[in-house]
Amino acid sequence: MNRRLSISVLFAAALAFAGCDKTSSDQIAVGEFASLTGKEATFGQSSHEGTVLAVEEINAGGGVLGKKIRLLTEDNQSKAGESANAVNKLIAKDAVVAVLGEVASSRSLEAAPICQGAGVPQISPSSTNPKVTQTGDYIFRVCFIDPFQGTVMANFAKKTLKAQKIAIFTDVKSDYSKGLAKFFKEGFLKAGGEVVAELDYNGGDKDFKGQLTAIKSKAPEGVFVPGYYTDAALICIQAREVGLTVPLFGGDGWESEKLTEIGKEAVEGTYFSTHYSPEAGGPKAKAFVEAYKKRYSGKLPDAMAALGYDSAMILFDAMTRAGGTEGAKVRDALAGTKEYDAVTGKITINQDRDADKSAVILQVKDGKFSYVETIAP
Repeated sequence: MNRRLSISVLFAAALAFAGCDKTSSDQIAVGEFASLTGKEATFGQSSHEGTVLAVEEINAGGGVLGKKIRLLTEDNQSKAGESANAVNKLIAKDAVVAVLGEVASSRSLEAAPICQGAGVPQISPSSTNPKVTQTGDYIFRVCFIDPFQGTVMANFAKKTLKAQKIAIFTDVKSDYSKGLAKFFKEGFLKAGGEVVAELDYNGGDKDFKGQLTAIKSKAPEGVFVPGYYTDAALICIQAREVGLTVPLFGGDGWESEKLTEIGKEAVEGTYFSTHYSPEAGGPKAKAFVEAYKKRYSGKLPDAMAALGYDSAMILFDAMTRAGGTEGAKVRDALAGTKEYDAVTGKITINQDRDADKSAVILQVKDGKFSYVETIAP
């Protein structure tokens, strides 16, 4: 289906459902799009598992507005273009009342104009690029955004790593990477640091040694790599191979068990910022950890799982407060979310439809992610 045709179908469906409270059946249809396969599959799988757990828990408790939640999930295969196809289907064919997704900012940005045009609320678990919610007033997220994350990591580099000179290595194919690099640089310069090298790569590349050798020649005291775990692991391996031994660190895109599986000893001692740690949190977070372990054969939840859970639970809370599932009512209830007691911490949706919340710093130690500190907004 070409884009023009798909948009036409979408708006026809949107008009058909406009103004209707879609709770007439015995179920409420909620859509989810995620990278269940492909390059960033662990992100989508974790987020999906958290979402499924939330749906199961809410349905076990009687559902929402007396109706059970029916979750319809589409796999975008981690590919550009597939998120738009998935969300068009969920809205135009499946008539979902809201959409959950995506983890990656680039894929959320594909879907957001479609949801906005149809008047269907979209909640991203963890897309941190500011442009996502700037799409319109039906687009929300339950995570912090890159200006905050970039500043957190800039201050971490300056104060904790005691680094004065930093290099930045950016994935030019990723909106997430470019945005986080920009905000990190601004924060580091403001803190009095010096950026001695800025080099680029294309996500999915296998050979980074040329750029890393160039970075090494500038003698940085650390290298900021705002990319995703598959690339970050290879970059760490090749950095060590060319003799670049200074600390490497990144953002929440690093968090996946695949980082240590691929990177092994090369990622030991590296750091990254993220949204949550099972080692930190209050009673609700601890209860979530136990429920997740029980549901998924003893596996510990990562940040994407926790955010997937939170995105679903905040949606269900908004529907309950709205007293219905009509798009504008749910949108207004989401916008009014204040101090919601989420697994990843208290969440208030601000005027930009972003979540005001803390960040967590983790370090790779003995092949595991070890909690370092929590940074408040």
